[in-house]
Amino acid sequence: QVQLVESGGGLVQAGGSLRLSCAASGLTFSSYTMGWFRQAPGKEREFVADISVSGRRTWNADSVKGRFTISRDNTKNTVYLQMNSLKPEDTAVYYCAASYGSVSSPSGVDNWGKGTLVTVSS
Repeated sequence: QVQLVESGGGLVQAGGSLRLSCAASGLTFSSYTMGWFRQAPGKEREFVADISVSGRRTWNADSVKGRFTISRDNTKNTVYLQMNSLKPEDTAVYYCAASYGSVSSPSGVDNWGKGTLVTVSS
């Protein structure tokens, strides 16, 4: 059974940083594209970033470019999201996603974590 478990969320002031982690089990991690999505209250789930199986290619949404960095450690079956210069509009539940194909849209995701809440105060 595939499990994706996020951690690292919390309350932070605007301009601060957080590092999210997602520990994966029950899948051949190094064969899966991994990604992060977020969903703010009353809004649809949106793509944040993804990373290729090797980690050599990453892609960020325009709203987080230059501030967020996705990375992975295939020896630890873990994907990370380093979030810097956080803004109140980054407040959302952040979800880890895994796909054997693309994770650029929610419809392409094979497996979801349960999410971790990030709250950025102004």
